[in-house]
Amino acid sequence: MKPPKFLFYFLIILYISISSCGVYSFKDVSIDYSKYKTIKIGFIENKARYINPQLSTKLTDKVQQKITNQTKLTRTNNDDANLILTGYVSNYDPALTVGISNGQTNVNRLTVTVHISLKYTADNKTQEYDVTKNYDFDANKSLQDVEASLLDSRIVPEISDEIFNKLFSNW
Repeated sequence: MKPPKFLFYFLIILYISISSCGVYSFKDVSIDYSKYKTIKIGFIENKARYINPQLSTKLTDKVQQKITNQTKLTRTNNDDANLILTGYVSNYDPALTVGISNGQTNVNRLTVTVHISLKYTADNKTQEYDVTKNYDFDANKSLQDVEASLLDSRIVPEISDEIFNKLFSNW
């Protein structure tokens, strides 16, 4: 049985629209690959008052993985890269008592903020972003009790996703 003609025409139009533009879009990623080919990704330092010793390394690694896996940018360590990404953790603050039930504290909150800068070397232009996420946890547990599980299951994946979206998506 022959496929319908409209399917054939739809596929041709789809192919032409995808292949004809210089800006490629994949998974909501919009990068002009004719202008930007290389990126230098700096270590995301932890400058917060309270320091989780694993956060910087894990977050830097996750951001590097996302950029490598979801863009066509080539990573380099040269300062003449088309894009230079730098950043730091500016806030890692456990706030006590954000939820009260029956006169007792039942929820505490950890707030994590990361400041990111993306420099476009050809244009000598820099864009800066702050990514802030809140993580609630049981008030009967200390931050140290929940920190390891939060770090791997929520903090690193969610903040790296948010950073990636701020940098490379047209939202």
